Amino acid sequence: MNTLPAHKKTLILKCLVEGMSLRAVARIADVSRNTVSKLLVDAGKVCGEYQHRAMRDLGCTRLEVDEAWSFIYAKEKNVARAKSAPAEAGDVWTWVVIDADTKLIPTWRVGDRSGMTAIDLMDDLRARLAHRVQLTSDGHRAYLEAVEGAFGGDVDYAQLVKLYGAGGDPRHPDTRYSPSECIGARKEVVSGNPEWGKIGTSYVERQNLTMRMSMRRFTRLTNAFSKKLENHAAAIALHFMHYNFCRIHQTLRVTPAMEAGVTDRLWEIGDIVQMIEDAAPKPNRPATYKKRSENSN
Repeated sequence: MNTLPAHKKTLILKCLVEGMSLRAVARIADVSRNTVSKLLVDAGKVCGEYQHRAMRDLGCTRLEVDEAWSFIYAKEKNVARAKSAPAEAGDVWTWVVIDADTKLIPTWRVGDRSGMTAIDLMDDLRARLAHRVQLTSDGHRAYLEAVEGAFGGDVDYAQLVKLYGAGGDPRHPDTRYSPSECIGARKEVVSGNPEWGKIGTSYVERQNLTMRMSMRRFTRLTNAFSKKLENHAAAIALHFMHYNFCRIHQTLRVTPAMEAGVTDRLWEIGDIVQMIEDAAPKPNRPATYKKRSENSN
Protein backbone atom coordinates (compact mmCIF):
# COMPACT_ATOMS: atom_id res chain seq x y z
CA MET A 1 0.00 0.00 0.00
CA ASN A 2 1.55 3.32 -1.10
CA THR A 3 1.31 5.81 1.80
CA LEU A 4 3.24 8.85 2.93
CA PRO A 5 5.79 8.31 5.70
CA ALA A 6 4.92 9.81 9.08
CA HIS A 7 7.64 12.47 8.93
CA LYS A 8 6.26 13.73 5.59
CA LYS A 9 2.74 13.95 7.01
CA THR A 10 4.11 15.86 10.00
CA LEU A 11 5.86 18.33 7.72
CA ILE A 12 2.70 18.91 5.69
CA LEU A 13 0.52 19.52 8.75
CA LYS A 14 3.12 21.83 10.31
CA CYS A 15 3.09 23.94 7.16
CA LEU A 16 -0.71 24.03 7.03
CA VAL A 17 -1.18 25.19 10.63
CA GLU A 18 1.35 27.96 10.04
CA GLY A 19 -0.86 29.45 7.34
CA MET A 20 0.77 28.22 4.14
CA SER A 21 -1.25 27.60 1.00
CA LEU A 22 -1.82 24.13 -0.44
CA ARG A 23 0.43 24.82 -3.42
CA ALA A 24 3.27 26.11 -1.22
CA VAL A 25 3.00 23.07 1.05
CA ALA A 26 3.04 20.74 -1.96
CA ARG A 27 6.22 22.38 -3.25
CA ILE A 28 7.99 22.22 0.11
CA ALA A 29 6.97 18.62 0.87
CA ASP A 30 7.56 17.54 -2.76
CA VAL A 31 4.12 15.95 -3.09
CA SER A 32 1.08 16.64 -5.23
CA ARG A 33 -1.55 19.17 -4.21
CA ASN A 34 -4.16 16.40 -4.13
CA THR A 35 -2.03 14.56 -1.57
CA VAL A 36 -1.98 17.65 0.65
CA SER A 37 -5.76 18.08 0.28
CA LYS A 38 -6.46 14.45 1.15
CA LEU A 39 -4.25 14.60 4.24
CA LEU A 40 -5.98 17.83 5.29
CA VAL A 41 -9.40 16.18 5.07
CA ASP A 42 -8.18 13.14 7.02
CA ALA A 43 -6.64 15.37 9.68
CA GLY A 44 -9.75 17.52 9.95
CA LYS A 45 -11.93 14.47 10.46
CA VAL A 46 -9.90 12.96 13.31
CA CYS A 47 -9.31 16.37 14.94
CA GLY A 48 -13.00 17.20 14.86
CA GLU A 49 -14.00 13.83 16.28
CA TYR A 50 -11.40 13.96 19.04
CA GLN A 51 -12.37 17.45 20.20
CA HIS A 52 -16.04 16.49 20.09
CA ARG A 53 -15.28 13.73 22.60
CA ALA A 54 -12.74 15.61 24.74
CA MET A 55 -14.60 18.90 25.28
CA ARG A 56 -16.97 17.67 27.97
CA ASP A 57 -17.87 18.77 31.50
CA LEU A 58 -15.86 21.97 31.05
CA GLY A 59 -15.38 24.33 33.99
CA CYS A 60 -15.62 27.53 31.93
CA THR A 61 -16.99 30.60 33.68
CA ARG A 62 -16.72 33.45 31.13
CA LEU A 63 -17.37 32.84 27.44
CA GLU A 64 -17.42 35.03 24.35
CA VAL A 65 -18.93 34.18 20.96
CA ASP A 66 -18.59 35.73 17.51
CA GLU A 67 -18.78 34.77 13.84
CA ALA A 68 -16.16 35.33 11.13
CA TRP A 69 -16.95 35.66 7.42
CA SER A 70 -15.33 33.81 4.54
CA PHE A 71 -16.57 32.23 1.33
CA ILE A 72 -16.49 29.03 -0.70
CA TYR A 73 -15.55 29.11 -4.41
CA ALA A 74 -16.98 32.63 -4.92
CA LYS A 75 -18.45 35.46 -2.92
CA GLU A 76 -22.22 35.37 -2.59
CA LYS A 77 -22.72 38.26 -5.02
CA ASN A 78 -20.65 36.48 -7.69
CA VAL A 79 -22.07 32.96 -7.43
CA ALA A 80 -24.74 33.48 -10.11
CA ARG A 81 -22.14 34.19 -12.81
CA ALA A 82 -19.45 31.81 -11.53
CA LYS A 83 -18.63 28.86 -13.79
CA SER A 84 -19.21 25.34 -12.41
CA ALA A 85 -19.97 26.66 -8.93
CA PRO A 86 -20.74 23.85 -6.43
CA ALA A 87 -23.96 23.85 -4.43
CA GLU A 88 -22.20 25.15 -1.31
CA ALA A 89 -20.61 28.12 -3.10
CA GLY A 90 -21.02 31.55 -1.52
CA ASP A 91 -20.60 33.15 1.87
CA VAL A 92 -19.86 30.93 4.86
CA TRP A 93 -19.47 31.88 8.50
CA THR A 94 -17.34 30.33 11.23
CA TRP A 95 -19.02 30.70 14.64
CA VAL A 96 -16.48 30.52 17.47
CA VAL A 97 -16.86 30.29 21.25
CA ILE A 98 -13.83 31.08 23.44
CA ASP A 99 -13.21 30.83 27.16
CA ALA A 100 -11.93 34.29 28.14
CA ASP A 101 -9.88 32.86 31.04
CA THR A 102 -8.23 29.74 29.59
CA LYS A 103 -8.49 30.81 25.91
CA LEU A 104 -9.94 27.36 25.12
CA ILE A 105 -12.19 26.95 22.07
CA PRO A 106 -14.81 24.49 23.39
CA THR A 107 -16.92 24.43 20.22
CA TRP A 108 -17.44 26.04 16.82
CA ARG A 109 -19.72 25.79 13.82
CA VAL A 110 -19.31 26.32 10.07
CA GLY A 111 -22.48 27.43 8.31
CA ASP A 112 -24.59 30.39 7.33
CA ARG A 113 -25.42 33.36 9.59
CA SER A 114 -28.98 32.28 10.29
CA GLY A 115 -30.69 31.55 13.58
CA MET A 116 -30.56 27.80 12.91
CA THR A 117 -26.76 27.79 13.01
CA ALA A 118 -26.83 29.89 16.19
CA ILE A 119 -29.27 27.46 17.83
CA ASP A 120 -27.11 24.48 16.86
CA LEU A 121 -24.02 26.18 18.31
CA MET A 122 -25.64 27.17 21.60
CA ASP A 123 -27.28 23.77 22.13
CA ASP A 124 -23.91 22.10 21.64
CA LEU A 125 -22.17 24.59 23.94
CA ARG A 126 -24.68 24.07 26.74
CA ALA A 127 -24.12 20.30 26.64
CA ARG A 128 -20.37 20.78 27.21
CA LEU A 129 -20.52 23.00 30.30
CA ALA A 130 -20.38 21.90 33.91
CA HIS A 131 -22.12 24.92 35.48
CA ARG A 132 -23.56 28.39 34.93
CA VAL A 133 -21.47 30.79 32.84
CA GLN A 134 -21.32 34.43 31.80
CA LEU A 135 -21.72 34.80 28.05
CA THR A 136 -21.14 37.81 25.80
CA SER A 137 -21.98 38.15 22.11
CA ASP A 138 -22.30 41.01 19.65
CA GLY A 139 -25.69 42.46 18.74
CA HIS A 140 -26.58 39.79 16.16
CA ARG A 141 -30.25 39.01 16.80
CA ALA A 142 -29.85 35.30 16.11
CA TYR A 143 -28.13 34.90 19.48
CA LEU A 144 -31.18 36.03 21.47
CA GLU A 145 -33.40 33.06 20.60
CA ALA A 146 -30.49 30.62 20.51
CA VAL A 147 -29.19 31.48 24.00
CA GLU A 148 -32.67 31.48 25.51
CA GLY A 149 -33.51 28.14 23.95
CA ALA A 150 -30.29 26.47 25.09
CA PHE A 151 -29.82 27.97 28.56
CA GLY A 152 -33.23 29.30 29.55
CA GLY A 153 -32.60 31.52 32.55
CA ASP A 154 -29.51 29.60 33.64
CA VAL A 155 -26.98 32.01 32.13
CA ASP A 156 -25.63 35.52 32.69
CA TYR A 157 -25.90 36.84 29.17
CA ALA A 158 -25.08 40.27 27.74
CA GLN A 159 -24.55 41.77 24.31
CA LEU A 160 -21.94 44.27 23.21
CA VAL A 161 -23.76 46.23 20.52
CA LYS A 162 -21.58 48.20 18.12
CA LEU A 163 -22.64 51.71 17.16
CA TYR A 164 -22.08 52.93 13.61
CA GLY A 165 -21.82 56.49 12.39
CA ALA A 166 -24.52 58.02 10.20
CA GLY A 167 -23.49 61.60 9.65
CA GLY A 168 -22.24 63.39 12.75
CA ASP A 169 -21.47 62.60 16.36
CA PRO A 170 -23.58 64.74 18.73
CA ARG A 171 -20.63 64.92 21.12
CA HIS A 172 -18.40 66.28 18.36
CA PRO A 173 -20.53 68.29 15.87
CA ASP A 174 -17.57 69.00 13.59
CA THR A 175 -16.73 65.31 13.12
CA ARG A 176 -18.36 63.35 10.30
CA TYR A 177 -18.58 59.55 10.07
CA SER A 178 -19.55 57.17 7.29
CA PRO A 179 -22.51 54.81 7.92
CA SER A 180 -20.16 51.79 8.01
CA GLU A 181 -17.70 53.29 10.49
CA CYS A 182 -17.87 51.96 14.05
CA ILE A 183 -17.86 54.86 16.54
CA GLY A 184 -18.36 52.91 19.76
CA ALA A 185 -20.32 50.19 21.54
CA ARG A 186 -22.86 49.85 24.32
CA LYS A 187 -23.44 47.01 26.78
CA GLU A 188 -26.90 45.48 27.11
CA VAL A 189 -27.80 42.90 29.76
CA VAL A 190 -30.14 40.30 28.28
CA SER A 191 -30.57 37.80 31.14
CA GLY A 192 -29.15 37.00 34.55
CA ASN A 193 -26.63 39.20 36.32
CA PRO A 194 -23.39 39.38 34.29
CA GLU A 195 -20.40 41.14 35.80
CA TRP A 196 -20.42 44.53 34.09
CA GLY A 197 -16.66 44.96 33.83
CA LYS A 198 -16.26 41.57 32.12
CA ILE A 199 -18.81 42.12 29.37
CA GLY A 200 -16.81 42.14 26.13
CA THR A 201 -15.84 40.32 22.96
CA SER A 202 -12.17 41.31 22.68
CA TYR A 203 -10.83 37.78 23.16
CA VAL A 204 -13.03 36.15 20.53
CA GLU A 205 -12.32 38.98 18.08
CA ARG A 206 -8.60 38.41 18.67
CA GLN A 207 -9.21 34.74 17.95
CA ASN A 208 -10.76 35.75 14.63
CA LEU A 209 -7.45 37.42 13.78
CA THR A 210 -5.56 34.28 14.80
CA MET A 211 -7.76 32.27 12.44
CA ARG A 212 -7.05 34.59 9.52
CA MET A 213 -3.31 34.53 10.23
CA SER A 214 -3.14 30.74 10.71
CA MET A 215 -5.24 29.58 7.75
CA ARG A 216 -4.30 30.79 4.30
CA ARG A 217 -7.84 30.29 3.01
CA PHE A 218 -9.05 33.06 5.37
CA THR A 219 -6.64 35.65 3.96
CA ARG A 220 -8.53 38.39 2.14
CA LEU A 221 -7.90 39.46 -1.47
CA THR A 222 -6.02 36.32 -2.56
CA ASN A 223 -6.82 33.26 -4.66
CA ALA A 224 -6.21 30.93 -1.69
CA PHE A 225 -9.88 30.86 -0.66
CA SER A 226 -11.61 27.51 -0.16
CA LYS A 227 -13.01 25.78 -3.23
CA LYS A 228 -14.82 23.04 -1.28
CA LEU A 229 -16.79 23.24 1.95
CA GLU A 230 -15.33 19.91 3.12
CA ASN A 231 -11.77 21.22 2.89
CA HIS A 232 -12.78 24.47 4.56
CA ALA A 233 -14.31 22.67 7.55
CA ALA A 234 -11.33 20.31 7.77
CA ALA A 235 -8.86 23.20 7.88
CA ILE A 236 -10.83 24.81 10.72
CA ALA A 237 -10.93 21.58 12.75
CA LEU A 238 -7.16 21.14 12.30
CA HIS A 239 -6.56 24.77 13.26
CA PHE A 240 -8.51 24.48 16.52
CA MET A 241 -6.82 21.18 17.38
CA HIS A 242 -3.43 22.82 16.95
CA TYR A 243 -4.56 25.95 18.82
CA ASN A 244 -6.14 24.08 21.74
CA PHE A 245 -3.60 21.29 22.21
CA CYS A 246 -0.29 22.00 20.42
CA ARG A 247 0.37 25.73 20.47
CA ILE A 248 1.62 27.28 23.72
CA HIS A 249 -0.29 30.46 24.48
CA GLN A 250 2.07 33.40 24.89
CA THR A 251 0.35 34.70 28.05
CA LEU A 252 -0.62 31.40 29.69
CA ARG A 253 2.75 29.68 28.99
CA VAL A 254 0.77 26.46 28.39
CA THR A 255 -1.78 25.40 25.81
CA PRO A 256 -5.43 26.35 26.34
CA ALA A 257 -6.36 22.68 26.75
CA MET A 258 -3.78 22.30 29.53
CA GLU A 259 -4.99 25.48 31.24
CA ALA A 260 -8.59 24.24 31.08
CA GLY A 261 -7.69 20.78 32.40
CA VAL A 262 -8.73 18.98 29.21
CA THR A 263 -5.26 17.44 28.88
CA ASP A 264 -2.20 17.20 31.11
CA ARG A 265 0.47 17.32 28.41
CA LEU A 266 1.68 19.32 25.45
CA TRP A 267 0.62 17.71 22.19
CA GLU A 268 2.75 17.64 19.05
CA ILE A 269 1.82 17.46 15.37
CA GLY A 270 3.13 13.90 15.46
CA ASP A 271 0.28 13.00 17.82
CA ILE A 272 -2.23 14.18 15.21
CA VAL A 273 -0.43 12.14 12.55
CA GLN A 274 -0.67 9.09 14.81
CA MET A 275 -4.43 9.61 15.16
CA ILE A 276 -4.74 9.78 11.37
CA GLU A 277 -2.80 6.53 10.94
CA ASP A 278 -4.79 4.79 13.68
CA ALA A 279 -8.05 5.80 11.97
CA ALA A 280 -6.93 4.74 8.50
CA PRO A 281 -8.54 1.55 7.17
CA LYS A 282 -6.26 -1.45 7.30
CA PRO A 283 -5.34 -3.25 4.06
CA ASN A 284 -7.98 -5.84 3.16
CA ARG A 285 -5.82 -8.93 2.88
CA PRO A 286 -7.11 -12.50 3.07
CA ALA A 287 -6.43 -14.33 6.32
CA THR A 288 -5.05 -17.37 4.48
CA TYR A 289 -3.54 -17.88 1.06
CA LYS A 290 -4.20 -20.79 -1.25
CA LYS A 291 -1.35 -22.66 -2.80
CA ARG A 292 -0.64 -21.89 -6.44
CA SER A 293 -1.72 -25.38 -7.48
CA GLU A 294 -5.14 -24.82 -5.88
CA ASN A 295 -5.67 -21.64 -7.89
CA SER A 296 -4.86 -23.20 -11.29
CA ASN A 297 -7.52 -24.53 -13.62
